[in-house]
Amino acid sequence: MNPGGALYSTLEWITRFAYINLLWILFTLTGGILFGFFPATIAMFALVRQWLLGKSSLPVMSTFWSYYKKDFWKSNLLGLFVSLIVALIYIDIQYIQLTELEWTYVPLFAFMLLFIFYVFYLFPVFVHFDLKVSGMLRNAFLIMLVNPVSTFFMVVCLICTFTVMRYLPALFFIFGGSVYAFITMWMSMHAFRKIAAKSR
Repeated sequence: MNPGGALYSTLEWITRFAYINLLWILFTLTGGILFGFFPATIAMFALVRQWLLGKSSLPVMSTFWSYYKKDFWKSNLLGLFVSLIVALIYIDIQYIQLTELEWTYVPLFAFMLLFIFYVFYLFPVFVHFDLKVSGMLRNAFLIMLVNPVSTFFMVVCLICTFTVMRYLPALFFIFGGSVYAFITMWMSMHAFRKIAAKSR
């Protein structure tokens, strides 16, 4: 392999990841954060999925914008569900702290961990399957349950990546969102292919 070509390809991919991360931040702010976060996140995952399918020549800005517009309301409906669960967890934590029922921390943290694993699959399922929000929520949960190995590797990869970023905070700002999307989308697509192969 030509060393110059390999270096150029590496720099090109670094630029793409930084660019899509910047778009994710900008479009989140464009939607006033509250209404922009989930459409921007879905657009980022959809574009990363296209890259993983080998369609790396797609124009980044126009493709991102098309997904952002197309799934704006549907992604915010998903966001409403996720936000409600997060709000309930926060209320439970506050209640436990007030009542000092420390033993209830165990089931709560178990639920929080399960919810985090669930969220790992939510965005990939959204962009990979053409489902209504209710079907998406159900399928993401089922896929999570039957793919503990994929979930484990997601956790390992994310912990390793964000441990590095912890010591180099600038990397988190430049690549944090796009790297998270790539890792979870990549492992999720592996899980999707396994399920598809078993169903044949």
